[in-house]
Formats: sequence, structure tokens, C-alpha cells
Amino acid sequence: MRRRLLSVTAALAGVLVMAAPARAAINQPVAIWQMNEAAGSRTMIDSSGNGIDGAIGSHVQTGVAVTAGNNAYRFPYIRPNTPPPDPEHLVTVPSNSQLNPGTGDFAVELRMRTTHSFGNVIQKGQAGSKGGYWKFQQPSGKISCLFRGSAGSSATGSGSVRVNDGNWHTVRCERTASMVTMTVDGVVTGRNRNATGTIANTRPVTIAGKGTCDQVEVTCDYFSGDIDYVRIETS
Repeated sequence: MRRRLLSVTAALAGVLVMAAPARAAINQPVAIWQMNEAAGSRTMIDSSGNGIDGAIGSHVQTGVAVTAGNNAYRFPYIRPNTPPPDPEHLVTVPSNSQLNPGTGDFAVELRMRTTHSFGNVIQKGQAGSKGGYWKFQQPSGKISCLFRGSAGSSATGSGSVRVNDGNWHTVRCERTASMVTMTVDGVVTGRNRNATGTIANTRPVTIAGKGTCDQVEVTCDYFSGDIDYVRIETS
């Protein structure tokens, strides 16, 4: 009888394992912007093989040495909400459907440093965008991410960790069908268990501020600091 019970238990365990397969990792590159271009470069190259390049504004400093053989972009100090707007402060990537989460798993990761306590670091779309939007921002120096679906549902990754200490920080947000998870320097800082639905807009990706703003009715929320790389991935 004992042997039979053990066999039944093992069989049930096998059923349970099969019923709850592991979730696929979000690690398939959509775009990889290494930001290693030389000083004076005006094209941000996508090294993923998908050819999703961006235009570097003339006020962005490229070729900033981080370590031997590794460069970054520098976004000089600019008031985030004072006229006039400065579109040359941005890196802009034309709209591409691959940069929309849609309904699938989606992750954005970047390495940054700053001493300032404001700014939108990266986004695709913005408040009012048809089709929803996603963005990273750092109010009061605390990094957070937001994914907002076309139906209005949103989820925010934790904004409790300060990253404006002048040190390099790696920030990542993963959006799945049921939650958003944020990590800072490899440590989970928060999970928001909320479904965001479909996110698909026709806006560009902008790095270091909003692309549609006038500093009067809509502030540009410019980011000032350095960014070493940006990766966008799916599962």
C-alpha cells in the first residue's frame, strides 16, 4: 500500500509540474543601442540586426568616455520645464511596430548616471497618445517606469530608489500580461500586479525628454545626465 501511495504522489507531482510551465525569459533583442558612437556622430546605431537606428540631436554629446573603449551619450543640463523647447536635446527613433509591447512580454533596460532629480529618461508615446504608451522617469531622483494600455489601464514600476547620486545604475522594467516588475542594479524594487492590455502607438521613441511639447501647455521634462546603453527585448 505504501508503495502505491508513493507512486500516486509522484504521478500527481508530475501533473502539477506540467500544469505550471516556467514563463519564457524576456531576452530576445528588439533593439540594442550601445551608444558607443564617436564624438560628433548623429546616428544612433542599433546592433541587434533589426536596423532600428535613431537620430541624435545636435545638443547631445556623443563619444563621452566611460571606460577604456566604451563611450556613452551625455545630455547636458537643461531646465526640464522652461521655454523654449529644445528638440535637439533628444535622441529620436522613428516609430516602429517592434518597439510597441502590444499584448506580449516586453522589457526595457538602460544604464544611466545623473546628479539631477528630474526628467523623462526614455519613452514611446506620452499622456494622451492613442494606443497607450510606456516611459521611464525620475521625479525627485527616484526612477520609475509606466506602461499604460490603450484601454486606460496602467501599471507602474517602483519609484522608491534614488539614482541621482552620480553613480552608474542599471535599470530594467519587464511588462507581462499581468504585471510590471522593476529592478535597479539587479535587485527587484517593486512589482505592480496589474494587466495593462494592448500598448501600440505610432509615436517615436524619444530619449531624454518628450518629443511633443511646447514648455507651456505640455512640459518637455528633459533628462540631464549620461546614458551608456539601452536594450529593448521581448520573449
